Amino acid sequence: MKFGKEFKKQMVPEWIEAYMDYNGLKKKLRDIRYSRQSKGPPTPSRVSQQQSMLYTGFGGLNARPKSVHQSKGDIEDQVIDVRTMQQEGSTKLYNTKFLKSTEEGGDTEVTFFSKLDYELNKVNKFYKDKVEEVMKEATELNKQMDALIALRIRVEKPDISKNNFLGHEGTNLGNSVAVEVTSSSREKTPEAKPTDLTPEVDNATASTQENAISGEDYVAVRGKEADSNRLHATELEVLDRVKMNNAIENSIITIRGLLNDSKGKELSFNKEELRKAEERLKLVFIEFYRKLRLLKHYSFINLLAFSKIMKKYEKIASRNASRSYMKIVDSSFLGSSEEVACLLEKVEDAFIKHFSKFNRRKGMKLLRPKLKKEKHRVTFFSGFFFGCAIALLVAAILLIEAKKVLDKEQQARYMDNIYPLYSFYAYIVLHMLFYSASIYFWRRYKVNYAFIFGFKQGTELGYREVFLLSTGLAVLVLSTFLVHLHIKMDSRTQHYDSIDWIPLGLVCVVLLITICPFNIIYRSSRFFLIQCFFRCFCAPLCTVTLADFFLADHLASQVQALRSFEFYTCFYGWGRHIKGESKCHELDVYNVFYFIVAIVPYWIRFLQCVRRLFEEKESVHAINGFRYFLTIVAVAIRTAFELKKGTTWKVLAFVSSIVAIMFNTYWDIFVDWGLIQKKSKNLFLRDKLLVSHKSVYYTAMVLDVILRFAWLQLVLKFNVSALRGDAKTSLCSCLEILRRNIWSFFRLENEHVNNVGKYRAFKSVPLPFYYYDDENSEKDSEKDD
Repeated sequence: MKFGKEFKKQMVPEWIEAYMDYNGLKKKLRDIRYSRQSKGPPTPSRVSQQQSMLYTGFGGLNARPKSVHQSKGDIEDQVIDVRTMQQEGSTKLYNTKFLKSTEEGGDTEVTFFSKLDYELNKVNKFYKDKVEEVMKEATELNKQMDALIALRIRVEKPDISKNNFLGHEGTNLGNSVAVEVTSSSREKTPEAKPTDLTPEVDNATASTQENAISGEDYVAVRGKEADSNRLHATELEVLDRVKMNNAIENSIITIRGLLNDSKGKELSFNKEELRKAEERLKLVFIEFYRKLRLLKHYSFINLLAFSKIMKKYEKIASRNASRSYMKIVDSSFLGSSEEVACLLEKVEDAFIKHFSKFNRRKGMKLLRPKLKKEKHRVTFFSGFFFGCAIALLVAAILLIEAKKVLDKEQQARYMDNIYPLYSFYAYIVLHMLFYSASIYFWRRYKVNYAFIFGFKQGTELGYREVFLLSTGLAVLVLSTFLVHLHIKMDSRTQHYDSIDWIPLGLVCVVLLITICPFNIIYRSSRFFLIQCFFRCFCAPLCTVTLADFFLADHLASQVQALRSFEFYTCFYGWGRHIKGESKCHELDVYNVFYFIVAIVPYWIRFLQCVRRLFEEKESVHAINGFRYFLTIVAVAIRTAFELKKGTTWKVLAFVSSIVAIMFNTYWDIFVDWGLIQKKSKNLFLRDKLLVSHKSVYYTAMVLDVILRFAWLQLVLKFNVSALRGDAKTSLCSCLEILRRNIWSFFRLENEHVNNVGKYRAFKSVPLPFYYYDDENSEKDSEKDD
């Protein structure tokens, strides 16, 4: 693979604009090549210079110093002169002067080095800013670790307080606890480093860390009780100004807690509290370590890109400039900074020491999870199940035609009754197929969907896995349907009611697989989905994440599937006298839930908007909530028209649907997709587009409008002779599933573009401890200002 493709492949998706523009510089090199080919012969290459040296006299093997004349010759042969022009803050800016600009075609090389300097300054500044960020985070993590160690001391030895250290001579409990907590395994691992995450940047810092207390230090200074007591008294004093961060509480909190402005709660010093703090801080360390690794790789891959592009320049321009320019690159902050490498080492040592009990293999497995590998068996079984599903679908159609099921009144009525029981799976399989297609295009256009949804690294499902699940479910459902239909149409068994329990058994099997606690069939993804469902139905008591409202929006497109599930309750719950969907509508309870089921997904989104309005205090969430309220009204009136009919209900359903559709269409295109921006360089679109073909966006906007208005078919009741019974509703539901998945791609693309604009490549994990005295000092300083 060429370096350009490998370079693009290894980029952090959210940092793409911060990388060196390798392809742009290659275009500049192509201009240099064309200029040289069109304007005359190139400058004599190094090869020709070496060939001319073959005809010079033999100077012997003894090394002799260069003469003054030779030194001047080297200076005259220089191609570039790189200078530090100024400093922007603390970041150096480099400017290269091309010394051969007077030669023919030299202007193109001047342009190349100007572009090269711009890329070096951009990469250097970005890297320095990110290193400064991680240094600040390292300082905060040091304070968090101090609080955690103090909490460990207090929890594991509850009879110890700071007064014990100061008031009792000859008492070494504090030191023994410190040895237990921080240095208990030092005998096994004498190389263990201190907890401090600040890199050694000067001798003073290094000497401070060398003097940090350890197990051996304790043995050596056992007689110096005053010093050790004072140390541990200081450690426990940290707890006097620390509270537990409310953000680490359970996602379900009361309304009272939601309205409470307090950021932390008092420590209770119990083991459960310690366990939660350790788990949260462990996640913080893992995410911090991942950030450091990406920064280190960012530095390495950009340095390699500069080296590659300079070698290409030497090859095309036949000039010796790579060595002198790479000296400047290596001496820049990008090439000379050691803070990230030092932090990586310290984070590894601290994590292994405090979170994996000095088990390096276990600690590194958590810090560096294995990347998910594509498996050939997934591809094989996906194709196998897809072929089986097509064959079973054809077999079911042929069986219906052979038995002439739709021509007989009794059997046709049976199909009307059994159709809702299996259409439930048809909607789900169709949705999963479209979702697998969305994942494929997200990956193709470098949309970091795993990070946006918050999937655990290495557990996210790819499009092959989702396609496997959808085709596997299709095979299971079609097999069951074919067996059920064959038995029911058999004259010897069609009067047995026990056959009708087959669809219910299939539901039980699917639900058992979904909630199966064993590590089979992508357990982490199943549990992630269950957690999202749980948070959706607990709205507004849960903090809303993107995955939560994304799932709720997709539930809004599965109203017919939810109603089919409601039909299961009616079909199997009201006895033998209820054996048809038309009879279910004769029940008032069924009709009430027919309303509720249609409104619940939109109601969830409304409550999620209310929750976000309270948390983020942004008016956009109020407008979004009002949009879902209008949709709830439209769905309720449309359902009433479906059940009661009448001209009045028809007019109300038409007007409310038009208003809701227009509002929702506007929100889809302008807000969720971020299109039709003013002063955009792309007409009616936005500046940053991941899909190169602009026609895709225009087509998507038109399709979104058309598919939104498709729901009016249920109100206007156009006469389509080819569609009978619930076929019209099913067709509209399938079109809505298609529209929702089109919306999904562009919604996540817009989210990714926003993350790229702000370089957000990491999820923020709340810290377990809250230092309330730090905020008070900040407020006091603001008042003084």
